[in-house]
Amino acid sequence: MPGDVAPPQHYDALLVVGFGGPEKSDDVIPFLGNVLRGRNVPRARMLEVAEHYYHFGGKSPINDQNRALIAGLRELLDREGPHLPIYWGNRNWHPMLPDTVRQMRDDGVRNALAFFTSAYSSYSGCRQYRENIACAQHDVGEGAPAIYKLRAFYNHPGFIGPFTDKVRSALQQFSDPARVPVAFTAHSIPQAVAQTSDYVAQLQDACSIVAQALGLQDWKLVYQSRSGPPTQPWLEPDILDHIRELHRSGSTDLVIAPIGFISDHLEVLYDLDTEAAQLADQLGMHMERARTVGTDPAFIEMIRALILERIEPGHPRLALGSLGPLHDICAVDCCPAPMARRG
Repeated sequence: MPGDVAPPQHYDALLVVGFGGPEKSDDVIPFLGNVLRGRNVPRARMLEVAEHYYHFGGKSPINDQNRALIAGLRELLDREGPHLPIYWGNRNWHPMLPDTVRQMRDDGVRNALAFFTSAYSSYSGCRQYRENIACAQHDVGEGAPAIYKLRAFYNHPGFIGPFTDKVRSALQQFSDPARVPVAFTAHSIPQAVAQTSDYVAQLQDACSIVAQALGLQDWKLVYQSRSGPPTQPWLEPDILDHIRELHRSGSTDLVIAPIGFISDHLEVLYDLDTEAAQLADQLGMHMERARTVGTDPAFIEMIRALILERIEPGHPRLALGSLGPLHDICAVDCCPAPMARRG
């Protein structure tokens, strides 16, 4: 796909772009069909993941969490500006992006900013969002609004600050917090995909920032929620393997900190609060899971700050850690699709 062009100075709206999730049991298989379209994921694995959703009645919490985030953001923008209407479109379930982009066109929106509910750079975490927007614009056709994404925010103080507070709160559940190992978790992706983006470097940077702020001595970045075939190398170690290793080394306490996610959606609730918690309990370990940033006021204020960066020349571009604020405009070859790397 082409790279983003230089953005305009005036915007008519904000588009919040989410992953999407089923609202009831009948939605689960069609939803997973959308998620896995074009990917080499065995049907048995898809049905296994479907059971995770059925475990919670077939309803993912992610849509309600996005509704709450948008409500908080709308209240903030109405109160303090900029006064932009907010639209919401998902990649994989209703409200679907083409329907939302069509509504934006019908409402007269010409130039919109887009906030992706994904903090890190990778094909699935950024470029695929952009591709889905481009497809939606193509489906809508003439008059579809131009849409410009806000920069990735993994190292913004408005994300790191509240997440650090959540980890601190989890550590305070132990009598000796300084001795508790912390496992930072993020969604695993194929190693071949990770090698063409800064996903791992950004995660390591974010973990280091939080660890330094809390004075952590024993922490590690681990992964969860892999979905590919066993023959395909994915990022490791897996959180369950890490828990077993901690147990073998004599650890009895653990904080799991899902730094790769912005809300307590199903993969957090099942992979961590269910599977990881059950394993820790079986091993006699005391495990606490840090909350995600969710609708923390500082996080919502961060979204407003990202908007102001784009509409107010000279507005501060805040970032912590060693990598600095990320770019606004993605290069043509940024985070290439898996198919482009074959052969």
